[in-house]
This record gives sequence, C-alpha cells and structure tokens, in this order.
Amino acid sequence: MILKIDCDEEGIEKTFQVIKKGGIVVFPTDTVYGIGCNPYNANAVEKIYEIKSREKIKSLPVLAYSLDTVKKIAHIDTFTEKIINKYWPGPLTLILELTDKKLKKSLNLDNKIAVRIPDSKCTLKLLEKCGLLVGTSANISGSPPFTDPKECLKNITNYDVFLNGGTITSKGESTIIEIENEEIKIIRKGVLKKEEIMI
Repeated sequence: MILKIDCDEEGIEKTFQVIKKGGIVVFPTDTVYGIGCNPYNANAVEKIYEIKSREKIKSLPVLAYSLDTVKKIAHIDTFTEKIINKYWPGPLTLILELTDKKLKKSLNLDNKIAVRIPDSKCTLKLLEKCGLLVGTSANISGSPPFTDPKECLKNITNYDVFLNGGTITSKGESTIIEIENEEIKIIRKGVLKKEEIMI
C-alpha cells in the first residue's frame, strides 16, 4: 500500500520518518519525479535497482541539501565551486571525487559520485531533514521520466510513499557534467547546454 502524502510540513516529516526506517519514496524535483532512499542504506539502494529494473553497473546519483553537505562527501576544487555557485540549486548534476567511504560501500561506487542540489522547495525541505537522498528518475530504466503525478503513480509500484508536488513544469532532465583540469565534459545532455555552462 503506497502512502500518498501532500508536500506540506506534516507530509515532509512523515516522508522523512519513512526514509529513516529504510523506506523508498517518490518525490517531485525541479525536473521530473524522482525516486529515492537513504543513500547509506544498502538494502534500500538495492530495492531502487529492483523497482527501476536498472542495471547494477549504472550507479545512482544523489541529491544534496547544500554545498556544505556535498563537501562532507566529495572533493570540490575552486573551479568546480564557481560552477556550483552559479548553477545550484538547478538542473546540473556534477560527477565529483567521492571521499565518503560509507557511501562508496552502500552505493557500490568506485571513486566518483553524481550529485546535485535541486531547485525544488518541496525536495529541499525534505533534504533539509535528511541531508542526502538517492535521487534518480522515478521510471523503469529506458522509459521516459514523469512530470505528471497521476502517470507516475500509475506506472511505478512497490515503494512506500508518494510525495505529491503536483505537475512539474520543466524542460527535461538535468545535464550531467564532469570537470577535469578545468575542462567541462558533458556526460548526459539535459536542460543546460554546454555553451551555457561557464564561469
């Protein structure tokens, strides 16, 4: 039975309690509906792979509440920080050097992690409580992501809470980049174009 909750203070607190207990939640972001869990809970992470029918070789990205939160888990140089200050919160995912050993284990990562801060009041209120959240699109791998809550509810099953933020008006998914020696490499094309990403 999926618990459907509105994105208000009470709903966010209930959702947070479910995440703390290892539950899986679907929630609105600024781009599409996402599915997530506590990234330190390996069993919950495993469930997300099952729900999405996602291949294990594809690592899961995380959403963070603030730059300080990100600095606790990953290395950020000054060039990268300038990019972050310009585009976060927003539809830009960065692949960073991971420094948190616990996350390496629970998310089964090597030395890199994909992170972003979403520009969504609802998600940020939730992240304020949990700091970090696995945040991947709430869809079956290979299918288009959802911006309509009704469609999302119809197509995704086997999770615990649906946090309803209404229809999301967005131009698509986040752009994923990696920065090496101050060179920006596009890993996945998204809302932000390469020529738009600069200091």
